[in-house]
Order: sequence, then structure tokens, then C-alpha cells
Amino acid sequence: MSDTIVHDEVTNLKKLPLHKEHERLGARIGAFGSWLVPIQYTSIIEEHQAVRHSVGIFDISHMGEFFVSGANARRLVNQWITNDIEKLWPGRILYSPVCRENGGTVDDVLVYEMAVDRYLIVVNASNVEKDFAWFGSHRSLDVVLQDKSPETGMLSVQGPLSKDLVEKVFSRNLAGLAYYHFQAFQTDLGEIILSETGYTGEKGYEIFCPIHQVVTLWQRFFEHGAPMGLKPIGFGARDTLRLEAKMCLYGHELTDDITPLEAGLSWAIGWGKEDFIGFEALKRQREAGLKHKLVGFEIVGRGIAREGCVLKVNEDAVGRVTSGTYSPTLKKNIGLGLIAVPYSQVGQNIDVEVRGNLHPAKIIQTPFYKRQK
Repeated sequence: MSDTIVHDEVTNLKKLPLHKEHERLGARIGAFGSWLVPIQYTSIIEEHQAVRHSVGIFDISHMGEFFVSGANARRLVNQWITNDIEKLWPGRILYSPVCRENGGTVDDVLVYEMAVDRYLIVVNASNVEKDFAWFGSHRSLDVVLQDKSPETGMLSVQGPLSKDLVEKVFSRNLAGLAYYHFQAFQTDLGEIILSETGYTGEKGYEIFCPIHQVVTLWQRFFEHGAPMGLKPIGFGARDTLRLEAKMCLYGHELTDDITPLEAGLSWAIGWGKEDFIGFEALKRQREAGLKHKLVGFEIVGRGIAREGCVLKVNEDAVGRVTSGTYSPTLKKNIGLGLIAVPYSQVGQNIDVEVRGNLHPAKIIQTPFYKRQK
């Protein structure tokens, strides 16, 4: 492992390469999986609003990056993911769940087509070791599979002013870079992969660089971004932003026990191809009909739903909360939950049991927030 990633002597959790920068900026540090990460710098609400109205930067170097290459790479990656790789070409990105044979979700990933025989798969930080072992054990064709996570730094720049800032930092015109597309280019910091992607519901970019250069790149963003009001954003606001946009978080809306169909991701399943892992199980589930599905709800009044809270109708348990928060944009308490299909319609009144108390709520249309293009 690169010496830019170290373990905390007390907690044995991994420190991000920018850990000292986060401390210098006054961040409150907390645990996220096996990592120590910045939870917030000022307040979650202030950081959330910075991304919604101007621009913010996230350190997401905890994410995992696998490269798959070889003559069989395209065919094998298409077996691993539920989505259809025929939607990809060099420079294009594809979101996809990865499923077990029983339809449960291994992870949800982004697939970058670097070339027709070389792919970058970006995986969730908590799943790096598990995913690499899973891909390795399902390598039915001859490919080269490499875990480049320890060598790769990753930043995310999000918000209405993100394009202007990224253009200044790299001296590039991004007018031709579309959503879910990327560019790879050389700089004085080494190779940069720049994609128009994000986890906030805003226009934004994610940037990969050599891990030993991520501190320099972070500092450059602040040099250019200070006049724009650039703010560092912690994991607290990252969660409220993604929840407003109804973006799944692995371990909450997707798990080994929750299928992509239940999570509302049927659009990310390539039903026209039949050779991906989990196809038969998902097909059976679709034909039989779902028993539970993911919905959004808002609590009427006070009370914040948390993962695991029970959803009730007429005092009968009909589901459970997967994520909940106060929405700084809507100024309401919102949440996502898996609920029995008969009670999943928009407008359905439900109760959320929080610490033994029932809070009235209503199922509403999602996403909770959608930016104006």
C-alpha cells in the first residue's frame, strides 16, 4: 500500500491522504467504514447549501478503482454487471449494480470504458476487498484484473459553479464534456481522469489523479476557487445531498438482501442480455411481482427517521427505513424506505416509529430534489 495512506495508531482506521488538510481546516473527523473521514467542517446545512448554490469539494480518495484489461475484458465485464455494456464506448461511463446469483446486490459501480479492451470500475469504499475477491472468483474469461485503489486519489467538485472552477484548474474547455462522459489527459501531476459525474444531484465532476499528487491538486482547487467561495464538504452533507437526489447508498438502499428491482433500478438492468450474473433470479422476481419496493416519504412535523425504523400502517409493520435525514433544501424531514407494495403508492399515509413514538408521514414523489437544467 502507498505510504500516503496510513493507519491511525489508536483506531487502526485508514487515514485519507488529505487527513492533515482536513484537520487544518477544522474538520470534525469520524469513522466511515474502515476510514477516518471529515464529517463536517462548519455545519452540514451550510456545506449542503454551498453545493446547491455555489461550489464545494469533497475528498473521496477512499473509493476503490479496479482496472480490467485484455481481449475478453468487454465480454467479461458485461457478465459481471446488470446493465448493458453495449451502451458504452471509449469516453463513456455506465452506472450498474453487480448482483449475486440470487439477485442480491454485491455493489453498485461506475464502469468507464478507457478503450475497447480496458475498463475502469469504480466501487464503494466499504466493498473494495469484497468486490475484488468477487470479481476474481467470477473471472470465467482470461483478463488482467488490477486493484489500483492504493495508488489513486479522487476528488469531487460539485455545484452550479463547478464547471467554471474545473476549467480554471485544468485550463480546459469542458463545453464538449457531457454527463456520464470523461476525459483522460496528462498534466504536470501525471494522468488525470475527469468525469462529469457526482453523488449530489448537482452538476459536478469527479477527478482521479496519482495519490501522491492529491494534496497538490486539492490545494490548487482552493487557490482558484477561493474567489468563488469554494468550501470543503464533509461526509455529513454528502449524505444529505445524495438522499435528496434519491441516490442509493450501498449498505442502506442496496445490500446482499436487497435487489436492484426492489431499489427501483430496473432501468439499470439489461433485460436484452441474458448472460449476466443474477439474471435468472431477477427475471423470476420481475415475473412474480415485487413484495417490497423503495419509496420516499416525508414526516409531518418533527422527528427524524433513521435506518431500521419501522414503517407502519394502522399499527401493523409494513416496512423499514433505509435512510433518513433533515432536508436542508426542503426544510422537511425526509427518508427512504422499503415498504410492502400495497402501501407504496404516492399519497399513502404511514407512521414512522422513532424511539418508540409514532410520527405521521406520507409517501411522496421522488427524487425529493431535482436541479433545474
